[in-house]
Amino acid sequence: MKNLIGLVLVTLCLCACNNNQISKNEREVYLFSYFKGNGDGLHLAYSEDGLKWEALFDDSVLLKPEIGKDKLMRDPSIVQDESGTFHMVWTTGWWDQGIGYASSQDLIHWSEQQNIPVMGKFEGTRNSWAPELFYDRKEKTFYIFWASTIPGAFPELPTSESEKGLNHRQYYITTKDFKTFSETRLFFEPGFSVIDGAILEKDDLYYLFVKNENSAPAEKNIRVTSHTKPYGFPTEVSEPITGDYWAEGPAPLLVGDYVYVYFDKYTQGKYGAVRSKDMQHWEDVSVSISFPDGIRHGTAFRVSESVLVKLKNRFSK
Repeated sequence: MKNLIGLVLVTLCLCACNNNQISKNEREVYLFSYFKGNGDGLHLAYSEDGLKWEALFDDSVLLKPEIGKDKLMRDPSIVQDESGTFHMVWTTGWWDQGIGYASSQDLIHWSEQQNIPVMGKFEGTRNSWAPELFYDRKEKTFYIFWASTIPGAFPELPTSESEKGLNHRQYYITTKDFKTFSETRLFFEPGFSVIDGAILEKDDLYYLFVKNENSAPAEKNIRVTSHTKPYGFPTEVSEPITGDYWAEGPAPLLVGDYVYVYFDKYTQGKYGAVRSKDMQHWEDVSVSISFPDGIRHGTAFRVSESVLVKLKNRFSK
C-alpha cells in the first residue's frame, strides 16, 4: 500500500511539474496568435510543420478587448513561462500611452485585462504600438518592448502626408511577475523610424527583427541585428530580408534547422515568410505557406503537443 501511495504521489508531482511545459518526451507543435479587422480580439492558429497553419475554434475570437481608448486588441504577443502560464500583451488603441496585459493557464480562460501605462511618464507620447514579449529563461525576466513616437525626441525624418509627425523608436520595460516593472527606457534607436520588434534566441545569440517604417522614401521592410544579450542591440542592421513588397509584424520561429520569419503583407491582405539556416541568407517561401484568411500581425510560439490536444478537445466539446 505504501508503495502504491508513493507511486501515485510521484505521478501527481510529475503531472504538476509538467503543467503545459514542453516535455522532452512530447512532440513540439506551433501556435500563432493574431487578430483580424481593426483589432477584434485574440485568434489562434496551429501548425505541425511551420508551413500549413489552420485556425482553431472555427477562427472565432477567444478573448475580446475590454480596455484602452479604442478597446482594440491588435498585435497579440504570447509567451509561456516555466510554470506553464501563458502571458500576453497587445496594442489597446491607436493613440494610447499604455498596453494591454492578461495571463492564462490554457489559452482559453484569461485573467482580468490590465493596462500597463508604459509611456505614462513621457508627456506628449502619441502611441504605444505592437508590444512584444520575450522571456529570458536564464535570468527569469520578461522583456516587453514596443514602438512609440515622442514628438521632438529625435531628429525629424521625411514622412508621407499620412504619417506626418510619426517618428517611432523602440522602448522597453522588464518584469519578473507582471506586478512590478522597471522604468521605461529606450530599447532600439537605429536612426530610422522603427516598429514591430521581435526577438529570437538561437545558438547563444539573440536576434532582433524590426520593421524599417520610414515612409519618404518608403522602406516598409524587415531587418535584423544580433547580440549576446536580449538588450543593447547594435544599431547597425542588415539589408532587408523581405522582398519588393511592404511587410510588417515579423514573427520569428525555429522549425527544425530553419528559422522562419512570418510577416504581414498588409497592403496585399495576406501573409508571407522567409527562412534561413545561417541567419545570413534568406529564402522567400511565401508561396509555400498557408494561413487563415484575414490574419493580421501575430506571434508564433512553440508548445507541447498536449497543449494543442487540449485546445482541440475544448473546441470539439
